[in-house]
Amino acid sequence: MSLDIQTGRREPFRAVLGFTFRHWTRQPGQVAWVAGVTIAATLAELFTPVYAGRLVDAVASGVDSMDAVLWALGAMMVLAAIMVLGRHFAFVGLTVMTLRTMSDVALEAFARLQRFSTDWHANNFAGSTVRKITRGMWALDLLTDTILIALLPSLVILLGMTAVLAWHWPAMGLVVALGALVYIGLTLALSLRFVAPAARLGNAWDTRLGGALADSITCNPVVKAYGAETREDLRLATVVSKWSQRTGRAWLRGTWSGTGQNLVLLVLRAAVIGLVIWLWANGQASPGDVAFVLTAYAVVHGYLRDVGQHVHNLQRSVNDMEELVWMHDLPYGVPDRKGAVAMGVTAGEIAFENVTFHYGGHHDPLYRDFSLTIRGGEKVGLVGRSGSGKTTFVKLVQRLYDVTSGRIAIDGQDIADVTQDSLRRQIAIVQQEPVLFHRSLAENIAYGRPGASQAQIEQAAQLANAHDFIMRLPKGYATLVGERGIKLSGGERQRVALARAFLADAPILILDEATSSLDSESEALIQQAIERLMEGRTTIVIAHRLSTVRAMDRILVFDRGQVVEEGPHEALLTREDGAYRALFEKQVSELAKGLAA
Repeated sequence: MSLDIQTGRREPFRAVLGFTFRHWTRQPGQVAWVAGVTIAATLAELFTPVYAGRLVDAVASGVDSMDAVLWALGAMMVLAAIMVLGRHFAFVGLTVMTLRTMSDVALEAFARLQRFSTDWHANNFAGSTVRKITRGMWALDLLTDTILIALLPSLVILLGMTAVLAWHWPAMGLVVALGALVYIGLTLALSLRFVAPAARLGNAWDTRLGGALADSITCNPVVKAYGAETREDLRLATVVSKWSQRTGRAWLRGTWSGTGQNLVLLVLRAAVIGLVIWLWANGQASPGDVAFVLTAYAVVHGYLRDVGQHVHNLQRSVNDMEELVWMHDLPYGVPDRKGAVAMGVTAGEIAFENVTFHYGGHHDPLYRDFSLTIRGGEKVGLVGRSGSGKTTFVKLVQRLYDVTSGRIAIDGQDIADVTQDSLRRQIAIVQQEPVLFHRSLAENIAYGRPGASQAQIEQAAQLANAHDFIMRLPKGYATLVGERGIKLSGGERQRVALARAFLADAPILILDEATSSLDSESEALIQQAIERLMEGRTTIVIAHRLSTVRAMDRILVFDRGQVVEEGPHEALLTREDGAYRALFEKQVSELAKGLAA
């Protein structure tokens, strides 16, 4: 397997063509049908000049040769019908084949994206990723057309016509063969070495352009809040300028490449016409032969000229598919182990056993030989400064990252030995900024249990104190919430997220400060719902405001990846030099200052 030295990826042409052919092998019958009828249509076109020459000779012989004229004309019509029907059935078969392949590619790309690691998604724009997939899908359509409907007939015509001409006049066959080889060689060299690098860079900026657009559009509320429309216009203009420069260079290189190819065709045309005239002048070719050669060369010339465009399309398709194929080559980051089994949770005990973990690119680990046990049904609060390891703790429980050493077990089962989907079905999480799909409220609530009935959905909403505000909406549970739930207030989004957690009914619950940044009425409603939700579940609460963890069975105070204090709220406050007491007094002081102001 050859690699690109700069990127470490497989060489683009080999990678993309290998990817395409692997998908073709899923439809061998369809590929064979398309190729077969295409070749049949092309062979009909190959023999048309032969009968054109015979028609001219028959006409030149006079009226007595009418039978020969009609026979040649009939043969030409039959060949033309085969060409038309062959191309029709080729395109019908190609349509079925290409749509199936494009569908497979899109579904497989989406499936892989869903399973890529949290780090991968954090480092890639959603808009750029969508652009890579859609651009690659349509490039696959062009690539398939180019190979089966364009390059395959071109190869048949060039080989067949060269053989027919060489059978009549070896010198003529030699001239056409050499001319075709020079033309094709020049076309490939220009496309692969001159145009392709510029096109690849242009595609990279096309991807950046998609990412920049998606970033600004997604964050439009922030843009409006700061009156920054003009600033965003200028920022995008910079990206568009770079895209324009890189894409323009690729297009201009394509123009220069086309001009070079046309010059070679001009020389070849002069050589063929000159040679056939010389053969006629020396009595080695009849008028019909001249007509045959001119017609044959017209066909060859058309196919050769199109080969340049086909190779250009092939190169463009490869460039457009390269990023999609590269995504298929990427490892998942956090894959299921071989032989992973489904997880079953009863008590919900969580144990960190000598865990060492550090983020990729970080020299020092965040956790080193970290051990901690949360009993089944225990309610635990995680507090500490930003970067102390609270959020990483719950991400490791969800296995969004793999530990460097040690293990994490739930009810004695190593979470690395179970399937990730079964693990995460045992965990309900309510985030500080809940994410909702642009779907109905009912669909969002039922996301953790897609087969839930309407009655179950409404019961969960009632437990989350969400039912009343939902029923006040014009379409009730059928209301679409907008992208990321933008049509709802923060408190409403939070209650929908709580309803989703109620319906999921998982034995382990993770709350990421679900009442922060809310008005007092919403906070009270959500706090009531949270208290109901925590009953009978192992609960982990990431707390930014310490008032939210007063009722926890145990509070863990994190500092630089270590638990420096633990115990219930009242006990921790009795420690005069305790870290928790210092945090609590600081928040009380800040609250008092705020009220005084």
